[in-house]
Amino acid sequence: MSTTTRITTAHAIRIARDHCLAPERVDAPIYGGRYRRLFDTLPALEVNEELLHALGRPGGPCDFGDQFSDPDPDGGPAAVWPFFGQFIAHDTTADRSPLGHRAQPAQIRNFRTPKANLEGVYGAGPVGSPYLYGKSDPAKLLVGPGGHDLPRNQEGIALIGDPRNDVHLFMNQLQLAFLRLHKRLVDRLREDGVAESDVFEEARRSATWHYQYVILREFLPGLVGRALADELLESGPRFYRVDDGDPYIPFEFADAAYRYGHAQIRQSYQVNERFGPVAVFPELMGFGPVAPQHAVQWSLHIDVTGQPPAQRAKRIDGRLPSSLIALPTAISGAALGDDYASLANRDLQRGLAVGLPSGEAVARHLGVEPVTRERIGLDWGTETPLWLYVLKEAEALHDGLRLGPVGGTIVGEVLVGIIDADSESFRAVQPEWTPTLPARTPGAFGLADILEPVAA
Repeated sequence: MSTTTRITTAHAIRIARDHCLAPERVDAPIYGGRYRRLFDTLPALEVNEELLHALGRPGGPCDFGDQFSDPDPDGGPAAVWPFFGQFIAHDTTADRSPLGHRAQPAQIRNFRTPKANLEGVYGAGPVGSPYLYGKSDPAKLLVGPGGHDLPRNQEGIALIGDPRNDVHLFMNQLQLAFLRLHKRLVDRLREDGVAESDVFEEARRSATWHYQYVILREFLPGLVGRALADELLESGPRFYRVDDGDPYIPFEFADAAYRYGHAQIRQSYQVNERFGPVAVFPELMGFGPVAPQHAVQWSLHIDVTGQPPAQRAKRIDGRLPSSLIALPTAISGAALGDDYASLANRDLQRGLAVGLPSGEAVARHLGVEPVTRERIGLDWGTETPLWLYVLKEAEALHDGLRLGPVGGTIVGEVLVGIIDADSESFRAVQPEWTPTLPARTPGAFGLADILEPVAA
């Protein structure tokens, strides 16, 4: 059963064909920054394109199929975390370039500012994006009628700062959670007597700082390991440097390492007590209204104190579920059976198109022992595309529970680096700041406290 009233296929294809399962028309600044190489001295991996695409086709090495059982309920991160990672990706990157070969990667633009600043939530603010805000109370962001969906126009298209955050149900509901977070902060500031002229900006700053805190103190340690996260927060990145004051997004991050989350997607989800199990695509595809009975019950997707353990994300192992190997045309823009209907092939092609080095080359550059060819499991006479290496490294070294040294270094350094480079982040303005909203566990505010708020 669908969760939405469908908009036209042609319209869905037009706004969803971007390589990140995202619309080409991103409501964002005309120019946010550039992409650059992080390891620009390493040579590009040369690989036969036909062999590369064979990896991601149905029945290929990257296809998990649709018969695997649910992940071990006692292992791995909760199911929400790869979707939160996607939310961060939409907040920091937007690449409108074609999927195929790109002769001049230096000319590729990032149509998002490379900051973790909730740009996809706030747009250009009440003045620049008035359609996102209440007419009678412009300090508050709009939500849909009934509070279970995003606001929409008469054709069912979401009125939000980044249309990609309506691509599927979980992104829709994460976006909604941050709209509600802002409302809570506005209400609290007014109760505290803050001047009305300052309420919006204070609420936006507080929401952004709570979000950044979750990224650095909860999301990142779970993804790259506590030791590496603590080292980065204490000493800063070694390889990702913003010496000119102009933060950027590395291709190694955007087109390889940060696509790890695709391998964490489950074959199916129990959305709430009555709805599920269903796959993300096509059952939970977005771009249309969400019915009240399909609203996400977050306690089934993130661990909440006092509730049973949530569903877990799939372990990272180099394989994607069948729902991502054969994407709907309305999402991929490609016909079923086309190589680019496979998200695995889209990920592999991105790395090839911008000339990324092999995973083994990056490992040697970082001074770590590369994962052996036997553990990688490819018999094709060359080294491993960086995206696939990051997945196989996680599987080989950490049983797919978190990223290894190559993936963890790239992801960790970029996330810490862009937040540290942001002059308005809590790390820059008030490094010792801690969340002010209530948490179930004192001193340990987390994503669950945003998704399932604690009463003040």
